[in-house]
Amino acid sequence: MVKHAVVAVVGFVALAALVGCGGPGGGAAATFGGDVAFLKQHIKDVIVLADKSGSAEVAVVPLYQGRVMTSTAGGPEGLSYGWINRKLIASGERLKGMNPFGGEDRLWFGPEGGQFSVFFKKGAPFDMKNWNTPEAIDWGAWETVAKTSDSATFRKQFTLVNFSDTRFDVLAERTVRLLSADDVKKNFGVDPGPNVKVVAYESDNRITNKGDKAWEKATGLLSIWILCMYNPSPTTVIVVPFVQGPEEKLGRIVNDAYFGKVPPERLVIRNNAIFFCADGKKRGKIGVGPFRARPILGSYDAANHVLTLAQYTRPDGAMDYVNSMWEVQQNPFAGDVVNSYNDGPNETGGMLGPFYELESSSPAAALQPGQTMEHIHRTVHIQGPEPELDRIARATLGVGLDEIKNAFK
Repeated sequence: MVKHAVVAVVGFVALAALVGCGGPGGGAAATFGGDVAFLKQHIKDVIVLADKSGSAEVAVVPLYQGRVMTSTAGGPEGLSYGWINRKLIASGERLKGMNPFGGEDRLWFGPEGGQFSVFFKKGAPFDMKNWNTPEAIDWGAWETVAKTSDSATFRKQFTLVNFSDTRFDVLAERTVRLLSADDVKKNFGVDPGPNVKVVAYESDNRITNKGDKAWEKATGLLSIWILCMYNPSPTTVIVVPFVQGPEEKLGRIVNDAYFGKVPPERLVIRNNAIFFCADGKKRGKIGVGPFRARPILGSYDAANHVLTLAQYTRPDGAMDYVNSMWEVQQNPFAGDVVNSYNDGPNETGGMLGPFYELESSSPAAALQPGQTMEHIHRTVHIQGPEPELDRIARATLGVGLDEIKNAFK
């Protein structure tokens, strides 16, 4: 087994007064119990994982490829953290391009764009009209192969064909499991303490080369790609710490040109962190490459006093990450480790959401027949008094709540 453990990221920030992101806004927040009841109304099998107290809960749907739809730290009446597309789910309609059902942890495969893309057919222009999510990660159930009170495992075997007509025979497996307080302390190096509520879970994602040929750079490689959908607001801010240093050595701090350059009123770099506006009103995406990416990211929802932390680990020496830019690329393995996407009107005038995403990718999977790559995505939401959250944010992210809340002032 070639084992690459990459722990990715999830989070969102809804700040009470933020000039750069358009001022106050919001609406009634969904409860976990309400979201689960809705899902069960329209979907036959909804798996709810819970700790012994019943406070930390995670809702997982096999029909949607074993994705985590939402989670909570407060039981059925607690805040629901994931974005759920109720209109699409209730309609039963199948859309072209992508079915954005929502969910705060789903499995995709990169690259999205370029000559090795698995989202565009050979010769097709790189635009929304020709963009199409592979069926195996967009539509149809994955088999549930194991289930306990606090974990569930899913499996699917399928074939992908990239823009260059390279065939990939893939076995994908995915386990979602709750994490304990000791797991949080071990992985994040900080004890949240008794005065806050916590939900923590991870998705353990694996792909195996089931074909009879090696996957090689010359004809394209896949990567495991985890994407996490959250509810946007006019004052949502994403926080991405980065490695400081000269551009001639480490490259640019952030790639902000995926769908047109992000304007400066929506993207700010201060000291050692990137702040990105995620209001669901203007389409844009940012990324941080392997020289700049740090092993911790997070966000703060000031309205609900929720701090979200995510930690990811990269295999030693890994530098080949698939490039998902929507263009024929000179450097198809000079892609980003982490990304964030803010939804908004696209060139067709339509919208997928609105939502915003935090994303991470494994290195490019150069696998021999029978070899496996693993990518672990770990998410923690902490809710409680601001002094406690500020202490945790400073210890993990290196920035306090005031710096986050005032990022665009």
